Amino acid sequence: MTRIKRVESIARDHGFTDFKWIDPKDIVVSQWVRMKCEYGCSNYGRMACCPPNTPTVEECRQFFAEYRTAMVFHFQQVFKDTRKRHRWTARVNDGLSKVERDVFLAGHPKAFMLFQGACRLCAECVPARADCKKPDFSRPTPEAMAVDVFSTVRPLGYPIEVLTDRSQQMNRYGLLLVE
Repeated sequence: MTRIKRVESIARDHGFTDFKWIDPKDIVVSQWVRMKCEYGCSNYGRMACCPPNTPTVEECRQFFAEYRTAMVFHFQQVFKDTRKRHRWTARVNDGLSKVERDVFLAGHPKAFMLFQGACRLCAECVPARADCKKPDFSRPTPEAMAVDVFSTVRPLGYPIEVLTDRSQQMNRYGLLLVE
């Protein structure tokens, strides 16, 4: 089995079937994304895996440049109730952390997952990364790493739009970086 097929098999074994491969050079990193985090997201400064607890935008660019392969995971869901959305996010992110671990154990020491939504592995997050209760498993989102998700996933044919109402289907994306 090729290395790519093995990673795909691991993802499927964890129930993740909607994914595509991308060259990390095609991951768009933009300063505006960080500004939206800082001036528009209620998680800013309140969660261990959100800015300002993440690398600078330039460090994010450097990070992605160290990889040759990445997998984009696509998730679609509708939630009017924020609590249900948070529980779903926690379950999905827990599964994604297991994918990262299994890919690592399959011989990819640089495997690194970016969650599809704020970590939510704990009932309450701490604002300082040093105080994180699950530092081995918690991960930032693509947006926390300054990824312009809109510009990154559209060329792959994935849907993504700004939602104006909670009754609309959300499209979320996680990234697995693999070497």
